[in-house]
Amino acid sequence: MHDLTISLTLAAGVGNLPLLKTIAAGVAAAWILGLLTQRFGLSPIVGYLLAGVCIGPHTPGFVGDVALAQELAEIGVILLMFGVGLHFHLDELLAVKRVAIPGAIGQSLLATLAAMAIFHFLGWSLTSGIVLGMAMAVASTVVLLRVLMDRQMLSTSHGHVAVGWLIVEDILTVLLLVMIPLFALDPTSGQSKLAGTEGLIAIGFAFLKLIAMIAIVYVAGSRVVPWILIRVTQLRSGELFTLTVLVFSIAIAVGAAAAFDASPALGAFLAGMVVAQSRVSHQAAADALPLRHTFAVLFFVAVGMLLDPRFILQEPGLVAAGIAIVLIVKPLAALAIVAICGYPVRTALTVAIGLAQIGEFSFIVAQAASENNLLPPAGMQVLVSSAIVSITLNPMLFKGMDRMESFLRGIPWLWKLLNGRHEKRLVGLNDQAQQRVASIDKPLAIIAGYGPVGRVVDAMLRDAKFDTVIIDMNVDTVRNLAKAGRAAVYGDCTLPPILEAAGIQKAAHLVVTLPGVAGLPQLVMSVLETNPKVEVTVRTRYLAEGEALRAAGAWYVVFEEGETGLALAKHVIERRGVEDATVSKLLSAIRTTWKMDVGAAKPRTDASNGPAAI
Repeated sequence: MHDLTISLTLAAGVGNLPLLKTIAAGVAAAWILGLLTQRFGLSPIVGYLLAGVCIGPHTPGFVGDVALAQELAEIGVILLMFGVGLHFHLDELLAVKRVAIPGAIGQSLLATLAAMAIFHFLGWSLTSGIVLGMAMAVASTVVLLRVLMDRQMLSTSHGHVAVGWLIVEDILTVLLLVMIPLFALDPTSGQSKLAGTEGLIAIGFAFLKLIAMIAIVYVAGSRVVPWILIRVTQLRSGELFTLTVLVFSIAIAVGAAAAFDASPALGAFLAGMVVAQSRVSHQAAADALPLRHTFAVLFFVAVGMLLDPRFILQEPGLVAAGIAIVLIVKPLAALAIVAICGYPVRTALTVAIGLAQIGEFSFIVAQAASENNLLPPAGMQVLVSSAIVSITLNPMLFKGMDRMESFLRGIPWLWKLLNGRHEKRLVGLNDQAQQRVASIDKPLAIIAGYGPVGRVVDAMLRDAKFDTVIIDMNVDTVRNLAKAGRAAVYGDCTLPPILEAAGIQKAAHLVVTLPGVAGLPQLVMSVLETNPKVEVTVRTRYLAEGEALRAAGAWYVVFEEGETGLALAKHVIERRGVEDATVSKLLSAIRTTWKMDVGAAKPRTDASNGPAAI
């Protein structure tokens, strides 16, 4: 009985105070510093890293258990990589494959070579420089997506390129985690454990085991895991479903490490891809999210605990070199590659600034390298220092993007160098569209954006006998429309030359279907200066943006939030048998109360602005 009491006490955690103290102190410090950094417009990740510094062994006050924190961080790594696999969308990569694949590979290679050269000059081995460069080449998924969403750029063409680039980096990271153990160094001799013929045989055998693991996990798992998940959902127990998802993510990760000597992170990534094939993948993602967030916080805290602030004072050259690679080498490499691929400067700047930071994957790579004696302890110090600085500055760099673009535009030779291929691309694609626009003698309806919303608008207007011209940033979309005999212009709808190519001077309507267009009020004013008679209808997400759009001269504004709410309420009311006239009055009252009639003007009575048949 006494033994049972002791066992229960230990199970309750009373006998494991170091673990509880470390978790409590880490989470509390992360909460406080996360709130502070968020309050000042910075990423909470900065706060989490600083929280780790505060409870780490290199600062005064409470000191958490570093070994226990690293164990918790392992769970964080597994859940992070599981989430990456769960949200891995190949179609997002294929949409921008022409720039994302060569770009991510080229930028990673340049960053790695730069780190190798710089750190070798500072006294490091070539191997350590290469490994640190590969870790620094990887940007933080969390940071980039957060900044793009905050600036309403995630759904733009610029954001799509950045996200596709990030997916390629994720794939490269997974491959890197496979390769690192193969080149592990002996801790006593400092030589590679794999040398000569034996080394080649070992590498070949490792790849065979990797292929076998992928085949077993992905092929067998894609049949078994979805079947089990469906059966568990039929039990209608949310707790069991969440537990099942957690079991799969950790079991496959640990099983991959035990049976195939692979990285647990790789196993977790494959587990996520397997679960993603299930019909309940969205529910799995939603259930795993709280756990993923919690352990991700502990992961960043554990990484922060490794930073010794004295290192920054003792080795300022190493820290400065790391920061320079992240904030200068990586962005310049990305800027050049995107420009060479023929994309506009705005897209190049978005990708360049988005990659000017490092985060979770850099630490995962560095931890794997450290465990295999490929990276000295100073490497993690450089990484954490560079991460704190780069993540702090990243939102500020995005805020200064317009000024950067204006600065580049003010240097003609540099602007031509960066934007020349894009402009040539525009000329080639848009000449045919301009000829088609010139042959139309009736007022046009220009549709900016040919996504799901744009396609619906185009279909309805064409059914109503409107002549439409499409503006889109997807080259393949424009080419396909041109092959079908449609007038389609490739480019950014906010640029005057693109609007002119689409025939804005003779347009009766401009319909902006793109979400989150930066500088939308400025676009409206610019269009009306060119053609005061054009009726500009715009789509925006938030009611708060209505006043600025009305002041700019928008003819009608469609609010995503408001219209969604009205459509849902209208459906419910109509199902109750309420008369159409009453429904119309209710909708009108809500529009007035919530100021959803912003910019709405009386229909024009002149026939010149409508289609011939109306």
